[in-house]
Amino acid sequence: MTTIQPEPGNTSLPDLTSYDAILFDLDGVLTPTADVHMHAWKVMFTELFDAWGVAKPYTDDDYYLSLDGMQRYEGVSRLLASRGIDLPWGSPDDAPTAETVCGVGNRKNVVFADILERDGVTAYPGSIAMLDVLEAAGTPKAVVSSSKNAESVLRAAGLRDRFPVVVDGAVAEVEGLPSKPAPDMFLLGATRLGVDPARSVVVEDAASGVAAGVTGGFALVLGVDRGAGPDALLAAGAHLVVPDLSDLLGAAAPSSH
Repeated sequence: MTTIQPEPGNTSLPDLTSYDAILFDLDGVLTPTADVHMHAWKVMFTELFDAWGVAKPYTDDDYYLSLDGMQRYEGVSRLLASRGIDLPWGSPDDAPTAETVCGVGNRKNVVFADILERDGVTAYPGSIAMLDVLEAAGTPKAVVSSSKNAESVLRAAGLRDRFPVVVDGAVAEVEGLPSKPAPDMFLLGATRLGVDPARSVVVEDAASGVAAGVTGGFALVLGVDRGAGPDALLAAGAHLVVPDLSDLLGAAAPSSH
């Protein structure tokens, strides 16, 4: 098969239905749960740093530098290291009160689950419209998310039935896959869909996810700017950055596969 490989920063609008498959990140691409995650991290780390007497407070920059797009425990480890804090790794079944990397990560997940249950989540209208176009064209789709909450978020948003393949943080843990920016999670998603990365698309809102798509040799790595900034996404290797997937609807015409 011929490889479809646009140049980084290409401003032409691609027709996503012309590719063999589309692999979507979840938080910030399909649903605004990135905002929920961001809020949950801020609540949890602010309380934790206050309790521990950490002088440098948690800020939104910490989210983008250490947590965005990362598997939960790896993100915790990176952020704690930025404050000179060295905790034992612990185990994924550690209690949320445990002073371990896993315990801190589990503490954040409790906060996140509470917010999700209380407020729910609604998918971005532009993303739903794009999913409708892809389904009409018969284009295979997958979700590839570092979050262990992907299944519950997809169900809460009414999207679970739209994706035959979901590779999330829980799958990565079972399979021993590293976090983005390593390409392994996207490559597993492509394998489970039965498609060639060189004929498929990655859609990401995080620089780490963009880098994973580029390293994985995907034909098109599409950045969706939900706050990371187009410059950061392009610097990570995105071929194109758009504010919302609705910007591509005019380029995507349903066709038979």
